[in-house]
Amino acid sequence: MSFDRPWLLALGILATILFAIAYRRAERARDAQAQRYSNLEFLARAVQPRTRIVDALRVAWVAGIACCAIALGGPHLSIPVPVRDGSVFICIDTSGSMASSDVAPTRAQAAQRAAAAFIDESAPGTRIGIIAFANGAELVQPLSADHAAVRRALARLPAPNGATAIGDALELAGQELPATGHRVVVLITDGVNNAGSDPQEVAAALGAEHVPIYTIGLGTRNGDIIGGAQATIDEGALRAYAQASGGAYARVEDAGQLRDALARLGRVTSCARRPVAAATGFFVLGAALLAMTLLAGLAPGRYP
Repeated sequence: MSFDRPWLLALGILATILFAIAYRRAERARDAQAQRYSNLEFLARAVQPRTRIVDALRVAWVAGIACCAIALGGPHLSIPVPVRDGSVFICIDTSGSMASSDVAPTRAQAAQRAAAAFIDESAPGTRIGIIAFANGAELVQPLSADHAAVRRALARLPAPNGATAIGDALELAGQELPATGHRVVVLITDGVNNAGSDPQEVAAALGAEHVPIYTIGLGTRNGDIIGGAQATIDEGALRAYAQASGGAYARVEDAGQLRDALARLGRVTSCARRPVAAATGFFVLGAALLAMTLLAGLAPGRYP
């Protein structure tokens, strides 16, 4: 939470504290005056339920004043709100290791179907592009708000073959993304980089431009033997790319987990945390508390 007028907030909080202290002292003085002429044992039994009500009213009264004091400070809450100017690149690994069948039917087919789920869950207006990478990076689909066209572009992904140039894919995504707005990169790979640019350096550069990378590690630790080598997964590297850019990492071992993870991510990347003015809300809440407390105070026969 941030405030436009923190000095007014400070004054309001100070006034609330002083009011609470003065109110409590007045209560004690009034109670002492009443007890001076009362049977104390009878009085204690008679006022116990009423005392609890009054205590609750006192708390509500002070809370109402506090809410009004917060409203004076011009508060802003940082909340996730849907964005219409979002730009997302899905970078999909098409290297030879993606032919492994440890994720049915293959890692490549599972990634393609999950990417379709991501597109379906993204908010209308979000521009989505697709990059495939193996020995290098290839722009399969430029950024577009036509989600049906983007979905069809998934059929143009190359068959699994070649090395894994993660850094090249991230670099191409950074070049194709707009200079401003809500920008995100989603990386689907088994994470073993062995060609092209250093993905850690590219991830750090994207992070400096406020472009988070959400990395999805696809596959088990014991994938098929592809080209004489076992298809594995480099979780440490994928986690490092995400951390360097301010994104997040998730590992999935089957097609269902991958589809669910990307569907949830489609909703997340369609939102951005933005400051929303909350002064009116705090003022209305404070005024409502004060009004209700004032009316409720008639029940025990006293105002708070």
